[in-house]
Amino acid sequence: MNDLARAWDEAAEGYEAYFVPRFAPWVRTAVDALGPLPDGPILVPCCGTLPELDALTERFPGRPITGLDLSAGMVRLAAARAAGNPLVSVVEGDAVTLDPQWTGRFAGVVSVFGLQQLPKPEAALDAWTAALRPGGRLSVVFWPGTPETDGPFAVMREALSPHVPPSDRSWEDRLTGFTRDEYVTHPMTHPDAATVFEAYVRSGPLRPLATARGESFVAQLREDFLRLAPAGEWTHHPQARLLVR
Repeated sequence: MNDLARAWDEAAEGYEAYFVPRFAPWVRTAVDALGPLPDGPILVPCCGTLPELDALTERFPGRPITGLDLSAGMVRLAAARAAGNPLVSVVEGDAVTLDPQWTGRFAGVVSVFGLQQLPKPEAALDAWTAALRPGGRLSVVFWPGTPETDGPFAVMREALSPHVPPSDRSWEDRLTGFTRDEYVTHPMTHPDAATVFEAYVRSGPLRPLATARGESFVAQLREDFLRLAPAGEWTHHPQARLLVR
């Protein structure tokens, strides 16, 4: 098991409890952008705990749905969410290199907040597009390199800057040729800075880094984050990028 998968295994239950409800508006945005579709199944790469399921079954009733995720912990929770629905299957596997038998199979591919975590996002988009049958549609929502200029994401970026070099996000500029390419904003609220920090580090995208660097690093990062953050309830309006083809 690679380190990324292991970290998300450990984060899965916390992610489901904390982030899934807060990300729900973007899930709805991505699913709504899919239709209309030709006949056929729907693929959800980087499905996590499969929060797209309710919106997909409501919008596209009777469709087979396949979720795909690298993390066994996420797959376990996704399978529990889909329990009792014989049209839904969840597979543990790599979302960048899809099974060749999936080429040209799916009427729709939808992915929310997985693309930016992948080592080869452009290759993933090519693979997901290749999985579409004629007339099929792809809808992807992901966090850009700068989703906000204030709020927890911006504060975390500032707190991390002395410790972690910025990642190469040049791939974002090379994403072209989509029928829709826009930014979508929804409000998100956290009880306070300490709560969102713990969620971010224990149940979110910083779990792999926290595991690799250890508790002394986490303690220093917490101190820096809380020093920069406001007191009390924290509402912000991050923007995610929506791509449709």
